[in-house]
Order: sequence, then C-alpha cells, then structure tokens
Amino acid sequence: MSAERLRYELRGLLSDAGLSGSFLVRDLDTGQEIGIDPEVEFPVASLVKVPLAIAVAGRIHDGLLDGAAMIEVLPGHTAAGGPGGLSQFRHPARIAVDDLLYLSTAMTDNAAADALFDLVPPAAADQYIRDAGISGITIRHRMRELTQTPAGRFGPGEEHLAHSLAIGSRTSGRGHAIPQLDVTRANSGSARAFTDLLRALWAPSRLPAEVAARVRSLMAENVLRHRLAPDFSSDSSTWSSKTGTLLNLRHEAGVVEHDDGSAYAVVALTESRVPAAAQPGAEAVMAQVARSLHDYLRTR
Repeated sequence: MSAERLRYELRGLLSDAGLSGSFLVRDLDTGQEIGIDPEVEFPVASLVKVPLAIAVAGRIHDGLLDGAAMIEVLPGHTAAGGPGGLSQFRHPARIAVDDLLYLSTAMTDNAAADALFDLVPPAAADQYIRDAGISGITIRHRMRELTQTPAGRFGPGEEHLAHSLAIGSRTSGRGHAIPQLDVTRANSGSARAFTDLLRALWAPSRLPAEVAARVRSLMAENVLRHRLAPDFSSDSSTWSSKTGTLLNLRHEAGVVEHDDGSAYAVVALTESRVPAAAQPGAEAVMAQVARSLHDYLRTR
C-alpha cells in the first residue's frame, strides 16, 4: 500500500469516529517519517508539562534551582483542578521541587505544574526551550487557565453542553471563542513541533544529557496509559509519553523503544466533533491510526 492510500484510509477511520487530527511518526535513527497533517497547530493542554519539565530540569542542572528545595503548597494555592494530586489536598504540604516534577509530568498534576510555573513562569519556560533549539511550541499560560472554560460552569451530567460549545465555536484560522482552545491565546504546538521536542530528548544535542535523561524517565513513569499505550507497550517494547486532554481535545506524544534498538517518536493531536466527555472508542481509533503509521514506517 502506498503512503497516500494509507493516509486516505486512516482519515476515513478518524472521520467515522468523529475525529480529526494531526499525527506524525518519526524514526529517531534515520529521520524518516510519515504523518497526517503534521503542521496543524493545536492547543496542547497538559502536553505543555513536558516543555515545562525541560525548563525546570534545566534550571536545576544550571544551578539556578535546587531540586531538593522544599516548596509549601497551600490548599487553594492554585485554581487548577484535576481528578487527583495536590488540587485535592485539604492541608498544607511541603514538597521538593524534584517531586513536583514527578507529580506534574508522570501524574499530570495541574497544581504541581502551577507550583513549578511559580518557579519558572510561562515566558521563562518558553524562552528556555527556544534557546534549546526547540521551536513551534508556545507556552503562554499556567494550568489554572484550563479550568476557566465552560466545562467549569456546568453541573454534573451537563458535560455534553460544554463539549457542544467547544465543537461549535471554532473560527477560521483555528481561532476559537473559548480562549483555551484558540491557538493564538493558548499553549500551542503541532505534531511536528512535539516530534522535534521528543527527538531533542532522545537524541540530545543542545539540551544537557542529564536534563534529557530526567525528562525521559518522567515520561516513562506516566501513569495515564489508556490512550496510545495499549498499542505500543509490550514485552518487547517500552512506551514513554505524556497525554493532554481538554474538552474535545485528546492528545498524546511519546516514544516507543523496541528491543532491537530502534525508537520511534509518535505524536497524535486530535479534536472530536462528538459532544461527550467519555469516548473510549475515539481513544481506540487514535491508537489504531498511530500504530498503523508506525507499522508502515517500520516496514519500509
């Protein structure tokens, strides 16, 4: 099958699942790649925690931050919500910077990420990754901004209303009436940009090797493994990744390393036109499309 035929079939599969998206798979050894609309820019939701981790780990490496320094996090310190983590704490907690890195990246804890943003503000984190030669990703705001969407204004059982607003409010040029979904106002990036970031972590040149290794280890410990992980984890491969979710957006960026020594960056950025928060079928289709692109490239 030709690459063009494969893309055509996979676009149809995505459409049938109510999805559109941007995908890119790259062989990290040869640089060969295959994708679907990899230049399209998306709001990246929690994927921003990877460049944040790079910036914080870089500051620690440079001696500008102490990874062992204890940070006091108070209840209500951040408006950033989430299903778990520090946002659910009812009492003050003292946590080391290194441990905030783990909570933010591996546990996708929004409150921990905002505690790190207190140490390395969005503009500083953005500048750090640009100085490291990673372009195409823009860091504009903290995680607490992601809670200030219509999803926070509807009660239980009304999530579909927020999703309907998200689906129906996109403007031309990928703008959006909801600021957190507008690529000119949100933390943003493309599948190609995040693939470049993954290459910078797995084959570091301008990033310090210790910084890259630290972030790779955090991604390997990612506890959210329901999206692409089922199609990339096995006894003969390892999957290290970070997910991102906001309203109708579902993303994941990671690297699969095979026992034969080959490694492939895999990035999937998608948006759904189905007004529902829980869409396990869409998650499965995302993984199927990403795996099909990977398998095609691996057999070339």
